[in-house]
Amino acid sequence: MSDTPELIYKITTSASFAPARLAGHYDGMPIDAADGYMHFSTAAQLAETLRLHFHGQSDLVLLAVRTADLGEGLVWELSRGGQPFPHLYGGPLPLTAIAWEEPISVDAEGQCALPEAVR
Repeated sequence: MSDTPELIYKITTSASFAPARLAGHYDGMPIDAADGYMHFSTAAQLAETLRLHFHGQSDLVLLAVRTADLGEGLVWELSRGGQPFPHLYGGPLPLTAIAWEEPISVDAEGQCALPEAVR
């Protein structure tokens, strides 16, 4: 993608992310393992991803990930609505690529107050 954003976002649960703190890398959610790559969203895609896939969940962690730290494993592929979505192939997400993390929750209607740092 020619205008790659500085940050992309990974939504995970606290339980899924907890082992990463000791391992130094994050292996992803069950859907990532099933699909063979790690799913991310851009800032513009984030609200819709949360609404569609995480409504009613309160124990979530939003990871802001530096695209420059992901190398050639970061691939942009057309997905929902023909939009290019960032996917990470070829291994786990190194914790060193995470710029920041923030707990979030999504209400039953799929609404979420995103951190101000999402850009």
